[in-house]
Order: sequence, then C-alpha cells, then structure tokens
Amino acid sequence: MSSSDDQSPVLIELDEDAAKQNPAEAPMIVSDDAPTGQAMQVATAFAARPQTMLGRWFWRFLVATLAFFISLAAWDAITGLIARNSVVGWAAVALLAGFALICTAISIRELSALIRLNRVEKLQNEAAGVLTNNDVEGARAFVRRLIGFYTGRTDTAWGRKRLSEQTNDIFDAETGLAQAEDALLVPLDQAAMREVEAAARQVATVTALIPLAFADILVALTTNLRMIRRIADVYGGRSGTLGAWRLTRAVAAHLVATGAVAVGDDLIGSVGGGHLLGKLSRRFGEGIVNGALTARVGIAAMEVCRPMPFINAPKPRVTTLVGRALTGLFDKEA
Repeated sequence: MSSSDDQSPVLIELDEDAAKQNPAEAPMIVSDDAPTGQAMQVATAFAARPQTMLGRWFWRFLVATLAFFISLAAWDAITGLIARNSVVGWAAVALLAGFALICTAISIRELSALIRLNRVEKLQNEAAGVLTNNDVEGARAFVRRLIGFYTGRTDTAWGRKRLSEQTNDIFDAETGLAQAEDALLVPLDQAAMREVEAAARQVATVTALIPLAFADILVALTTNLRMIRRIADVYGGRSGTLGAWRLTRAVAAHLVATGAVAVGDDLIGSVGGGHLLGKLSRRFGEGIVNGALTARVGIAAMEVCRPMPFINAPKPRVTTLVGRALTGLFDKEA
C-alpha cells in the first residue's frame, strides 16, 4: 500500500499561546442579520415613554376646552330647537340626557376599576410587609382580606372555603401566605399563563408571516395591551380603559428600566439554544424573538397584577411559555 493511502492520524501542532487559550473566553460572534425583536422594543418604548408635566396639562386643557365648546354648541342647538319646535327640542333633550347617563355609567365603571387596582396594590404591599416582619396576625388578616377580595367569583369558591377553614390555624406568616397562594392564586396563574402564551403565539405568527411595514409593531402593541388587560381581569383587577393603560405604562416602564426588552444572550438561548435562529430566516427569527419578548411582558404583568408575590408556586419562565406557545408553529428540528 502506498504512503498516500496511509490512514495514520494527522497531528497539527499549535503554538504555546494558542494551546493555552480557553474556548469559553473566545469573543462572541455577532451577526448583523440576527433578529432584534424590533417590533416589541418599539411598542414597549412607546408605552413607556415618559409623560412630562407640560404634556399632562396640555391634554387636560384640551379635553376641558373641547368639553366646554361641545357643551355650549349642544346647549345652543337644543334651545334653538325648542324655540322652533318644542317636540323636536325635547326629543333632543331626551337623547342628550341618555348620552349623559351612558357617559356617567362609563365613568363609574372606570372609577371602580381604578379602585380595584388600588386594592390589588395595597394587598401586594401588605403581603410584602407580612413576609418581611413574619407577622402571623398580619398573615391571618391578609388571608381574610384576600378571601374578601375574591368573594363572588365562582372559580375561587372552593379555594375560599378551604382557606376560611384554615385561617385560624396559621402559625407562620410564610406558610399562611403559601396556603393562600396554593388555594386561590395557582389556578389563576395557570389562566394568566394561557393568556401570555396566546399573545406570544399571535405576535410571533404575525411578525413571521406578514411582511408589512409597521404591521408587526401595531399587532405587538395591541396584543400586549389586550394581554395585560386580560391578566388583570384574571387576578381580579377588572381594569377598564384607563386602568389598562395605567397598568401597561407601569409594566412597560419597569421593563425598560430593567432592560428586560433588550435581546440578550439568555433570551437567544431560551428560544432554542441559539442554533434555531440560525436555521430559520430572519423574518421567522424576528417572530420568535418578538414572541419571547411578549412572554417577558406577560410575566411582568403577572407580577404587577398578582395580589401577592410568588412564594412556593414556581415563577413563570420565558423558556417554558415560549416553548408551549410556539409548539407546532416552528419545527425546532428544521
């Protein structure tokens, strides 16, 4: 057999400096075509943009001015109708009275929603104080208030009954709150996570399949607004229009402040070990990253809307939510 057919191993000599290098310390290769989750970052930045004092007063005076002139125009129109034809004039008065009644009902509902959100915030602060001070009596009082908060909801009836029987047996603050969490909030956590998965799936799908300018940003913004509102409803916030926007701003501001909407190495790894994004097109990669960022917003919304922090129940993770949300949409082995 000739030397060219020799099957002996080939040895490659390395210089001393190269041999001492650790592969883990090699610089990360960054591709300009890597997905950035632009739609979610733009949508979150829009929701979290700071509102200046000048801007607030601008909108207040604008609303007041419009309300004044519209009311004045309506009054002149109605008095003129009554002077010309009393029947038509009083019919207009009846229509205006009906419209005012509807506006009053909407205002009451919005006020009720804001009060409900304030109750959630007070429960969160109370739970934090109970845990910090290990206040047993405070834990019992908190559990009673939490039971009262969910009174009237059929999906919490069994949990409220179970907690009512155990309240006097609480001898440790953390254990008492853990019992309340297990009885009342764990089922609500599952419902909230389903809302997050549905929102992540919708954002990922639209981003990947609809190549229209600003369409993904619009869908990301509206989907996240709806997701936050539904999560609030799940936990009992019952947010109205103003309440939902208030929650959205709070969640978005927290995410922007902590940098959680930036695409980091942990997010890329959570979406499929990093290799999945390289196998798919850029558009599909953007969809997956936007879906993962939506899941992050959903987890933040759960923390904001939940009446108490996570104790024994496992905190939702982006990897789990995105994995379940995108099951069937993208083949991880493709």
